[in-house]
Amino acid sequence: MKSYLPPLRALQAFEAFGRLGSVTGAAQELGVTSGAISQQLKVLEEHLSMKLINKDGRRAALSNEALAYHKLIAEGFDRLRMAHTLVQRTKMGADLKVSGLPTLLLKWLNPLLHDIQAHLDDVPLRLEATHLEPDPDLTNDMFRLTYGSIAQRFPHARVLFTDHSFPACSPAFLKQHPEARTAEGLLRLPLIEIDWGPAYSSVPRWADWFAANGVRGASFKPVAVHSLSSSALEAAAGGQGVVLAQRSFSRFDLELGRLVRLSQDSLSMPEPYFVCWGDTTLNQPKAREFLNWLMATSRKYTTDEQDI
Repeated sequence: MKSYLPPLRALQAFEAFGRLGSVTGAAQELGVTSGAISQQLKVLEEHLSMKLINKDGRRAALSNEALAYHKLIAEGFDRLRMAHTLVQRTKMGADLKVSGLPTLLLKWLNPLLHDIQAHLDDVPLRLEATHLEPDPDLTNDMFRLTYGSIAQRFPHARVLFTDHSFPACSPAFLKQHPEARTAEGLLRLPLIEIDWGPAYSSVPRWADWFAANGVRGASFKPVAVHSLSSSALEAAAGGQGVVLAQRSFSRFDLELGRLVRLSQDSLSMPEPYFVCWGDTTLNQPKAREFLNWLMATSRKYTTDEQDI
């Protein structure tokens, strides 16, 4: 019987390209040449009879028609990775597993881990960055760091912190565009938007920022829209424009001078971030110590916020 599914290699190249945003990045991750990635993308376009990639000079990006398709394909590959991870966990035994939203792990948790790793002794800390929320019955051997009401699905959850957002850009960009300090000035500059998708429609965006600062009905067109906060922050740090940055994600970039906060005004996130876990998670070696450290760190983070 003939399969109507596209070749797996083509889907893998498409998923990696859409997630990483470049042919070169996809090639490096999959261990092939850039030409091989381009060829697989072409194979997929021919199979679907649909244009997947738009090119603007040397830059390439997913077409509008391909975005919804990529989201479903990415969820499928996330589940494949989760299944593989589950098998590896069984083999490796007593490591401490932390699953989390990618930017929350990369930009908030990861820079803080040196404080706890010395106390974990020989217990490995295994981090899994994924947007896909694990099934509640799979959380018995892991912690899950997530956002909003989805935390109610899990057997146990505690609030980590409630974040807030504000405009930020690179020091070089601000030097070139000092008008970025005002809401009216921002309207004339390249704005980097972050869109987490329809499930998070209440998360503050640029239109909310302008309305909160007295610029109602503001007309603007973002220079780019990112689904990952981390990639939007990197774009801003690279001088591509101004981003509405969350404090938890931009904190270390601000301290390192890669980003500059443009206003002391901020918009609060509508829901907090959570740590979740299963009924037997705390039976693992060092799990309770890790949880206590995580909660103490989140309280310190909130205290630091009050000093800004």
